[in-house]
Amino acid sequence: MKESVFESKQVQQKFSSYPLKMQEQLLFLRQLIFDSSDKQIKETLKWGEPSYLCAHGSTIRIDYKEKYPNQYAMYFNCKSKLVDTFKEIYPAEFIFESNRAIIFKVDEKINISALKNCIGLALNYHQIKHLPLLGAEFL
Repeated sequence: MKESVFESKQVQQKFSSYPLKMQEQLLFLRQLIFDSSDKQIKETLKWGEPSYLCAHGSTIRIDYKEKYPNQYAMYFNCKSKLVDTFKEIYPAEFIFESNRAIIFKVDEKINISALKNCIGLALNYHQIKHLPLLGAEFL
């Protein structure tokens, strides 16, 4: 796992603004996104949240909200079939927020292979959205 450097000062500042425990958790998700694809991933801020996009993929955002101090999330386009598909293939692995996010608790143990699969589906979404269950592999 090679650590990805920040290319955007704004994104780096956003990570620095998080409480230390959340910084660690969100930096872990960030690295997982970069490690889950061999595609060129662009990192930027969308709606004030660290966001990750690539050609033929759907944007992934990650964030922490002060309103919910013990959780953080990975957000997906709510108009896509992504979260509905994740719910179907990983019904017991994650906590979902409607059709837009996977929610993580601060000290929760994350199923890394399942999450990497979800990230991979999002980063390839526009090439696979016509496939049943997005062509997902069950891990």
